[in-house]
Amino acid sequence: MTWQKITLETPILARRRRGRPVHGWLAVDKPSGLTSTQVLSRVKRALDAEKAGHGGTLDPIATGVLPVALGAATKTVSYAMNLLKTYEFELIWGTATETDDSEGHIIETSLARPDKERILSALPALTGDVEQVPPKYSAIKVGGQRAYSRARRNQIVELEPRHVQVKRFELIDSADADHSTFRVVCGKGTYVRALARDLGKMLGTCAHICRLRRTQYGPFFAERSISLDKLEVLGHSAADSEHLLPVSTVLDDIPALAVTEQEARRMCHGQPIALLPVAQRTSATGLLQGATVKALCGNNLIAVAKIGGGLLHPVKVLNH
Repeated sequence: MTWQKITLETPILARRRRGRPVHGWLAVDKPSGLTSTQVLSRVKRALDAEKAGHGGTLDPIATGVLPVALGAATKTVSYAMNLLKTYEFELIWGTATETDDSEGHIIETSLARPDKERILSALPALTGDVEQVPPKYSAIKVGGQRAYSRARRNQIVELEPRHVQVKRFELIDSADADHSTFRVVCGKGTYVRALARDLGKMLGTCAHICRLRRTQYGPFFAERSISLDKLEVLGHSAADSEHLLPVSTVLDDIPALAVTEQEARRMCHGQPIALLPVAQRTSATGLLQGATVKALCGNNLIAVAKIGGGLLHPVKVLNH
C-alpha cells in the first residue's frame, strides 16, 4: 500500500455547501392545505438557499403572510416573533371540532345562534390581556412531545392557561345565523382557534373556524406577499428581486447606533466595545442598561447588541 504525503500544496476538497448564500426576508402568501414547513422547503428549493427558517407557524388550513428568513435573517427570527399579527377569520356557530377548525371531527353541537348585539357585547372580554388555554391540537410540548401528537393517539392532553395579548377583536360581518367573520390583532402565542372556541362558549353555544387568513405580520402584508407559484417561476432570480427584503426588516423598532469600521471588526469577532464614544455619535434615546440596539457601519447592519456595564455587547452578529 502506498501513502500520499499531504503537504501544504496538496489540494484538499472542501465540503460542498448545500445551496447559495441568500440573505433577507421573503413574505410568502401561504396557500391552504400546506404546512408552514412544507412552504419553507419549497421556498428554500426555489431559491437554492443555503439556510432558511420561518417566523410564526400557520395552520395547514390557514392562508396569508408567512415570513421566511434566509441566511443571516434567520438570526433575527426571535425578534420577529414579538411583532403584532392581524388575522381575518370566519367561524361557524353551533358546531365544535376536536381541532377547533374545520379539519377536525365534530365533537359537540348546539342549536343556539347568537345575534349581532350579543356577539359585540362579548368581544371586550376577549380583548386586552387574556388568559387562554391553547388548543390540544397545537405544537406546544407536553412531556417532551408535541400536544397534537399526543392528541392524535387519543392520549390525555392537559395544557396550562397562559396570558396572551389581543389588541383588537372586531366583528366584520355576519352573513347569516350560522356564520360570522372577524378581524383580530394579537401578540405572540395567541391562538385564533382558541379565541373562536372561547367566544362560542361565552355566548352559550359552540363554534369553530372554517377560514383563517393572516393579513399582516409586523412589516409584512398579504397584499405585498409573493405566492409560491410565482416564486417558483422566478426561481433563483427572486433573490435579486424587490420581494427579497433586508435582514433588518424586523428590527425597525430597535434603536440604531453608528459604529466605526474598527468597532465593527471587534463586534464581528464577538467582542464588546465601549458605549460612550458610540453614544456620543448618535441622537438615539433610551440607551439604558439592558437595552437592545442594532449596530450599523455605514449602511451595513453589523449586529444586534445589548447595553451593559458601559459596553455594547454583540448578541447576534449579522454582517455577512
